[in-house]
Amino acid sequence: MLKKIVPFILLFAGIVSGCSTNAITGRSQLSLVSNQEMESMALTQYKQFLSQNKVVTLSTNKDVEMVKRVGSRIANAITQYYSSLGKGNPLAGYQWEFNLVDSKEVNAWCMPGGKVVVYTGLLPVTQNEASLAIVLGHEITHAVAEHGKEQYSQQLVASGLQSLGGVALSSNPTAKTLFNSLYGAGTQVGMMHFSRKDELEADHYGLIFAAMAGYNPQVAIPFWKRMAALSNGSSTPALLSSHPSDATRIAALEKEMPEALRYYKPIK
Repeated sequence: MLKKIVPFILLFAGIVSGCSTNAITGRSQLSLVSNQEMESMALTQYKQFLSQNKVVTLSTNKDVEMVKRVGSRIANAITQYYSSLGKGNPLAGYQWEFNLVDSKEVNAWCMPGGKVVVYTGLLPVTQNEASLAIVLGHEITHAVAEHGKEQYSQQLVASGLQSLGGVALSSNPTAKTLFNSLYGAGTQVGMMHFSRKDELEADHYGLIFAAMAGYNPQVAIPFWKRMAALSNGSSTPALLSSHPSDATRIAALEKEMPEALRYYKPIK
């Protein structure tokens, strides 16, 4: 019996030692891979995605400037948020990029390391810059709150790869396949299924970051209602593929709105 129990004890101890506290949320998370390795693997997939899709240029679409402007303001707001908590800037190594891609999909996403993509199909639904800030605040929160890293770590444990003895994950076929299943350019990038907890967490902090960036957080409620209306059609938008129910999301946003408004200073 002892021989059967010991492996489980060692596994549990390894998992516990692999947990860390996220600087933004303060929540303990399973963390079995370094940020540097996550960002390196994400960059490879990001470049592949851009090579396989039509990136819109400023010369052909003025919305490119808006996407870059909103994204930069959200990124700066996150830096300010860290500073206000006395945590310095854990994202100093992020190399932010904001791209608009020609696609009818109603979607946007952010990879570890600050690689952000907005699909042109999202813009008719956001309708304005402030609503785009709500979306980017949400998607960027997934990255900085390390939701993808946490999910990847969980998959490593499930596959028995919680310890590779210092071997680079990108060199392990199984670990690489698991990562590509989350972020791979060959799959539907941005379709990662986060937990309900992660989605509500992204809503919460995304609302704060949008407000700190100078955008009225109150636009979040009508925006998500517009998104909900789309889901009543023939297909669910990618951005809603794994999100909380409409009623749950709206109720949470209404509860968090007073907090977000304390951070709101309109852009002059």
